[in-house]
Amino acid sequence: MLFKEIHLRGIRSGNITLAFRKWQKAFVKKGSLLHTSIGLVQIHAIEAINESDITSQDALNAGFPDKKQLVQSFVQNGEGTIFKISISYHSADPRIKLREQSEISEQQFADLKKKLVRLDNLSKHGHWTERILLTIKDNPNLHAVGIAMQTGFEKEWLKLNIRKLKNLGLTISHNIGYELSPLGEKFIERFSGDMTGAV
Repeated sequence: MLFKEIHLRGIRSGNITLAFRKWQKAFVKKGSLLHTSIGLVQIHAIEAINESDITSQDALNAGFPDKKQLVQSFVQNGEGTIFKISISYHSADPRIKLREQSEISEQQFADLKKKLVRLDNLSKHGHWTERILLTIKDNPNLHAVGIAMQTGFEKEWLKLNIRKLKNLGLTISHNIGYELSPLGEKFIERFSGDMTGAV
């Protein structure tokens, strides 16, 4: 579930408390937390409604000047069900604090290795985590296309799986390219640059 930056700012300030989406099926659940550029956004409630149920106040609470402009935002989605979603800013993204760690404990190191092993074992591509982490380390700010050319992995698959490394606090995504986080650097350093057979 994506938000425009102007709406994210409204959510962060508390001025926006609703979101409306037209989907074939609901893509978020009550109680879930969404990672956004402002941090975590919480879903408090979601319900299917008719267009006639939307009020002018609903539009204002969703960051639109009136109901007409809110409804116009559904046009590109064609057929589907309108969902009214209650939202609020929850907290800063915990991945930021995690990735900025400059030290790594024995337990954290072991836990990260275990998680990377799991990612490798669940992938049809085999042991990919080592290749991607080391490629990012050696080529900071290289975009997904460049990483794909160097590793042989498909670009869209790469973007999805680098996100998994980001969720572990090991990488940082930029508008263009990626780099290892301080935690990622420390992890690679601790692993002595040789993850083969261990990850």
